Amino acid sequence: MLIGEYEHSIDPKGRIIMPSKLREGLGERFIVTKGLDGCLFAYSLTEWTNFENKLNALPLTSKEARMFVRSFFAGAIECEVDKQGRILISANLREYAKLEKDVIITGVSTRVEIWSKERLKDNENNEEISPDEIAEKMSMFGI
Repeated sequence: MLIGEYEHSIDPKGRIIMPSKLREGLGERFIVTKGLDGCLFAYSLTEWTNFENKLNALPLTSKEARMFVRSFFAGAIECEVDKQGRILISANLREYAKLEKDVIITGVSTRVEIWSKERLKDNENNEEISPDEIAEKMSMFGI
């Protein structure tokens, strides 16, 4: 399980340190792609295959499904951890997630989210509903 929150910086070449605790769950090679809410998602190769199978099951006849699938596959890259524990984030993914200096890396169960520190704070501050209201809505999913 991927858990925890870590703060790092992105270097001028677009490299970030992937925390060792998260590397253990992701493996030495994993997939990074555009996520939701303006962050990046990172999946272990096993979890990516599971996610890929779900995406491939979506109906090709649905424009929304095609757009959703395209958004995840088009920008996806396979990352490999270097000897210093860093990964290289491609320019298009850095631009999408607005990764410029301070980065927050969070473990979210089966994936890792990579955020611009500023964007994550903005996202948390601009939520239209409170955590209590979110919890109430989660009851619809049996949580």
